[in-house]
This record gives sequence, C-alpha cells and structure tokens, in this order.
Amino acid sequence: MSRRDLGLLAVLSAIWGASFLFIKLGVEELEPSVVVLGRLVVGTAVLLPLLWGRGGLTPLRGRLRPLLVLGLVNNVLPFWLLGYAELRLDSGLTAVIQAAAPLLTVTLAARIDPSQRASGLRLAGFAGGFVGVVLLVGAQPAGDVTAALAVIGTALCYAVSVLYAGRTVRDLPPLQVSIGQLATAAVLIAPIALLQLPAELPTSRAVAAVGLLGALGTGLAYLLYFRIIASAGASRAILVTYLVPAFALGYGGVLLGERVPATALGGLVLILGGTALATGAARVGRTRGEAA
Repeated sequence: MSRRDLGLLAVLSAIWGASFLFIKLGVEELEPSVVVLGRLVVGTAVLLPLLWGRGGLTPLRGRLRPLLVLGLVNNVLPFWLLGYAELRLDSGLTAVIQAAAPLLTVTLAARIDPSQRASGLRLAGFAGGFVGVVLLVGAQPAGDVTAALAVIGTALCYAVSVLYAGRTVRDLPPLQVSIGQLATAAVLIAPIALLQLPAELPTSRAVAAVGLLGALGTGLAYLLYFRIIASAGASRAILVTYLVPAFALGYGGVLLGERVPATALGGLVLILGGTALATGAARVGRTRGEAA
C-alpha cells in the first residue's frame, strides 16, 4: 500500500470516526429522521457535480429496484438506527459496537455460500468477535441495551447491503450507485422527517453538525473510499474498519468528555482481533502479487 493510499486511509478513518460525533450533536436537538434527511441531501449535493462528463445517471436506467433496496438497507435504516442509539449511548461506544459489521458480513456470506464456512483460525475469530459484541451489549445498563442492539442492527444492515450490492450492482460505476442510493434514500425518509421537523430553529451547532455529517461523512467519505478501492483494492480498503473506532473514541473523549470504560476497550480488542482472523485481514500484506 503506497504512502498516498495510507494517507487517504487515515483521512477517511478520521472522517468516519467524526461522523459519530456529528450524529451525537445532531440528535441532541433534532429527531434522528431529520438528521438522516439532512445528511442524505447534503451528501447527494456534494457528489452530484462529479457526474459532469461521466455519463450522468444514465448507467442506472432500469435499476431502480436495487437502488431502492440499497437506499433503504444501506442508508435509511442504519443511519436512523445510529441516531436512535446515540440518544442514549456515547458516540465512541457506538462506533466500537458497529465495528462488528465485517464480522456479520462474513457470517452471512458463509450462510449463503457453504464454501465460505469458517474453520480453524477463522472460526476462532468469529467466536472472539462475537464475545466482544456480547461483552459490550451486556455491559450496558438495562435502559441502554435496546440502543446497543440498534447499533448491532446497523452492522447487520451494512452486512446485508454489501452482499446484496455484490449481486445486483457490481457492474455499475460506484459513483453513480452512491448518488443513486443516497437520492432514493432521501426520498424514502423525507415524508417521516418532514413530519418531525422541530417547532423552533435548531442552534448553529446542530445545523453545522448535520451539514458536516453530509458533506464529509457521506459525500467526501464515499469519494475517498472508492478512490482507495480503485488504487489499493477492496481488501486494503476494509482496513478502515480497524481505525474508525479509535478516532471515534478519541473525538468523544476529547470533545464531548465521554468516558472510555475498560469494557469498551476490551470489547474493541476482541471485535477487531476476531474480525481480522475471520475475514483474513490479518494476512493482508502477505498476499502475493498485491501492490506495496
């Protein structure tokens, strides 16, 4: 992996880590659905100008159904669940629990394709990762367990969307797919969000948080992610999973005064270690023929 790609990976991790902070600030004053709509609209607006000279949205003709499914499962549901969860959970802890997404992806893949079933170290990775998830969820007060389970729901949504996208839109340009699903997601959530608009204008802090969440955490982040995939490969891009929770914990601790309990750190180690073994990421860098 080149230094440039490593730099992009660090920037992407920092941005996605900050997204949990922005969500926390947004839902302090706005309903989760309103935060989701704002994020989607701003993110779409940031990406749209990039279609110039790239065929517009023409490649998406006849693909409305998969875009609607992805808009719902990859955007509306997980974004709303994150907002709901952060009404009760710290932003850093939310990021740590969501780090289980790749673990769920390979679990579902194994259910669909028997050849992907785990054994040996991969099986140990699954076990360790899920112990970490149970540790984090079980350590929450009774009233926060539902919120923690909502974060697991976001991870499950992302896992399902990855597998679904691989079967339905892998032949389409990533930029057009990103814009298409963001736009359809905005249409899906708009009726609910418009009914839940606040009676009073939110503070500039909440507005800025939603704006940054859309511009950076959705628009710019998608661009960086696909740039890394194109340059270094998907197996390297997945490494962002291991960096985001660290940034989120740092932002939450420094900017919001969130406490980082030992259970969060222990759960993070188990989840990331288990994910590395289960997905084979621990062997990234030793794969023959990949770029340095």
